[in-house]
Amino acid sequence: MKTAERKAAPAMRRGARAARHALAALCLAIGPASARASTDAPNYVFLDNDFSGPGETNIQSLYPLLTDPDVKLLGIGTVTGDAWRDEGTAHLLAFLKQTQCGLIPVYLGANRPLLRTRAEMSAWEAQYGPLLWKGAWQSASPRHAGHPDQPSLIPPMAEGPAPPLPKGPSAAQAMIEAVHRHPHEVTIIAAGPLTDLAEAIRLDDTFVSLARGLVFMGGLIDIDGAQVDLEKQHGHDFYTDFNMIFDPEAAHIVLTAPWASITNLGNVTLAVPLTQALRDGAAHGTTPLAAYFSRYARVGIPMWDELTAAVAIHPDLVTGSREATMDVETARGLFYGRAHARAPSLSPRDMPTVRIVTSVDMAAFYRLFAESFTAPSAACAR
Repeated sequence: MKTAERKAAPAMRRGARAARHALAALCLAIGPASARASTDAPNYVFLDNDFSGPGETNIQSLYPLLTDPDVKLLGIGTVTGDAWRDEGTAHLLAFLKQTQCGLIPVYLGANRPLLRTRAEMSAWEAQYGPLLWKGAWQSASPRHAGHPDQPSLIPPMAEGPAPPLPKGPSAAQAMIEAVHRHPHEVTIIAAGPLTDLAEAIRLDDTFVSLARGLVFMGGLIDIDGAQVDLEKQHGHDFYTDFNMIFDPEAAHIVLTAPWASITNLGNVTLAVPLTQALRDGAAHGTTPLAAYFSRYARVGIPMWDELTAAVAIHPDLVTGSREATMDVETARGLFYGRAHARAPSLSPRDMPTVRIVTSVDMAAFYRLFAESFTAPSAACAR
């Protein structure tokens, strides 16, 4: 991982807590977590994501970040993607309040993609076939309470009312300020469309060079066959790679910028589902994070964003990867929004190299995630 791997990641904290028998049983079933010693230097992180809720992979991406004593979460940016920005932010704020983490700064990001529109996406579908997931632009149905034409609407939420939306700097501005305060020390984690990052790049031409690196979720590569099988098995087009398709131009800007390091979590996330054992462990947890997870986690859904966040702060979870360059198709045709990877030797010299994660230590990831059900939240007010 270039920069990130030169700074050796400490081992994960020991998760065995014998007094909590039910959760200990879960941990024993999947093996003890390795020891993790706290370091003096904070691991600075800024998370940008397209939140929805309650629960969901995007909110749950915060679990590894909130309970690691070495992580300093500088802020959370919200962007339109799976839901409209305001609705997603409301779900995030409700989560932070219920888990006693309401002091973490939240920043509103972009409410729309740079160029893509709902009308254009509908025209694309008419020509090339349906996209099964369109996020904020998803029409209302018995399974989804969408409101594609009401970007400012915050419907009643199952988890109860949220605090007011934040005011102040935008997510892009907050990220810029973070890397200027801590040059070459802030890892940017992007688990939604890359609109906010593209705006930060356009606002400040030093933003990328001052960041420690980028870890992002998206950019599924070469899995046309898997798309067919997944849709047939689950009725979901996980292949769609929504984060890239929702804002292709932003993804192109971000992936061609000169980051010190870029790590991609794409295909590998589909192989890491949220398990019943993990949810059962949360039911016996002792923290507000455990209670929230037990109530809202959805078994069987890939842990897209959770794994991305975990790898960002624990690169030792990676057991296999390949080096490539990546870009996203911006021509308005069949492959608009499709990610492509090429060998660095066959790419332009100024293209940054991306570490594409191909395999992870799944047992270690599940152990790490389960620790958040009993560990005190390092980032939240007690």
